[in-house]
Formats: sequence, structure tokens, C-alpha cells
Amino acid sequence: MGVLPAWARGGFSDPKQRIPHVLGRSQRIVAILFGYPLLSPPSPRRSNKILWVARRTPSTSPLKIRAQRMSGSSTLGAPVRRKVSGGPGPSIVNLPSPGCWRLSLHWSGRVDSLDLRYRQ
Repeated sequence: MGVLPAWARGGFSDPKQRIPHVLGRSQRIVAILFGYPLLSPPSPRRSNKILWVARRTPSTSPLKIRAQRMSGSSTLGAPVRRKVSGGPGPSIVNLPSPGCWRLSLHWSGRVDSLDLRYRQ
């Protein structure tokens, strides 16, 4: 719920915008969680909307997501893949089960990773 990084505040009127978000480990991308908390299975009343904001202006190549469910440092099950056409931007990202998911993100020759929690 902290303040968004300065480079991710475009389009927000408040210069100290506080919104649920997760910053990538390499600080190249931020996931702004408009569908907070994220749910699995998804709610019929609202979506798991994530706005992906890249630190540098991205091209239109897709944002490729490899999601691995985790328990501490151990993996659970097989990874799943998602794709956001057009690169970082608005998306709905549904994952198959609740828990902590480690996302490896690839777009426009850039990479980053972050963890997202999906609740039941």
C-alpha cells in the first residue's frame, strides 16, 4: 500500500499515490493491483486486474509471464504461462490456485520477477 515509484505514477493525479502494488526485484516493472486482493478462483463480482508499468517505455512486444506456485523456497506443481498482448499495460491475470506465485516476466528484451499472493 506504499507510494508508487515516481516513474510509475503517470496517469495518477496524486503525486504520492498510495495503491496496492508490487515492485519487481530488479525494479524494471511494477504490478499495480487494481483487483486487490487477487483471488483464485476469480470472483464473479470483480476481476484480478493488474496494471503492469515498465520503468522504460516498452515496445508492443508481449509481456510473457511464467508463474510458479511457491511454498517458501520450494516449488509446488508445474509452472503456468500467461501473456499480455501489447506488452506491459492493463491485464487480467488469473492463476489456477491460491497461494504465493513467483512470476518471471519477459518483455522487449527485459526481464524481472516478483511474487504475488492469490487468496481463496
